[in-house]
Amino acid sequence: MKLSPFALVSFAATASTASAFAPVSSSNRASMMELFAKKVFIDGEAGTTGLQVRDRLGSRDDIEIISPPSELRKDEDTRKKFINEADAVILCLPDAASIEASNMIEPDNDRTVLIDASTAFRVDDDWTYGFPELSKEQHEAIKKSKRISNPGCYPTGFIGLTRPLVDAGIIPKGTPLTINAISGYSGGGKGLMEIYESGDAEPWGSYGFTLSHKHIPEMAKYSGLGKKPIFQPAVASFDQGMVVSVPLHYAWLKKGTKGQDIHAALAKYYEGSQFIEVMPAGESEIKEAGLLERGAFLRPDTLKNTNKMQLFVFYNDEEEVAVLCARLDNLGKGASGAAVQNLNLALGLEEDTGL
Repeated sequence: MKLSPFALVSFAATASTASAFAPVSSSNRASMMELFAKKVFIDGEAGTTGLQVRDRLGSRDDIEIISPPSELRKDEDTRKKFINEADAVILCLPDAASIEASNMIEPDNDRTVLIDASTAFRVDDDWTYGFPELSKEQHEAIKKSKRISNPGCYPTGFIGLTRPLVDAGIIPKGTPLTINAISGYSGGGKGLMEIYESGDAEPWGSYGFTLSHKHIPEMAKYSGLGKKPIFQPAVASFDQGMVVSVPLHYAWLKKGTKGQDIHAALAKYYEGSQFIEVMPAGESEIKEAGLLERGAFLRPDTLKNTNKMQLFVFYNDEEEVAVLCARLDNLGKGASGAAVQNLNLALGLEEDTGL
């Protein structure tokens, strides 16, 4: 039977009214989810970052996680099938495996979004760097991109501290900076986690003595400095969290710069940010706000299991020095949280959903 246009409108209105009052069964809800939810494949979901991404997405009704049977997780044909079926793929893999996975996209597939959590594509101009707070333009670029490289945990802290100051002209381009940073042992993956949790590990260990850590290229590029910093990372006997510190001599900075100028530039840059917060200026105000343990210590694990990052400016105008600190969860804003934030943007969902 052919319905007139008027009958079709009447039918649609009646159906809509009826559905508004009818209870939604679990089977109907599941069917609606299949219809409207975005399909997401986590390639490498058994790893540290992959597990955290899955935890953040698992309870959402706007996302359907698609996963192969465990015995086929590494099967090439199976991975390729799931990669091309998904609306978005989050690659939680070593660099070589991420490159391999990115090449599995079919030539005619212009729909699937790839978000890579490795270092493979972070300075590749064909990929969008997944740091939405970098600028308004970066935020919009992520929304439109099909290839997004998730930032590293240490670079998130360093770039978050320095890019606003380079853009403001406070830190001149080419300034040779140093970074001192400490992370929870989860940053080393399952292998390092097992060592620390066995009780056999050293309480604290500095590393990266080749002075060519894989995070350095993205630090130089996206800070805007164009100069590779000296990076001295360390790992200690707590599981999640990190503090990234950048010391500054005023002599390196724009003439006349004081500690409050540095703080004001950061506060202006991140005004209204959902996930990055600039804390009070200077040790006395930070201490008064109760942000230092026992009035003295900036602990690294305060933001565990969040997508937040806090920025601190410690300064001494008489000595003409400052230390900038970023505190974040290495597996949150430094990995899985950032991946979910980028996923939300790329799929046109609310940016803070699941975060």
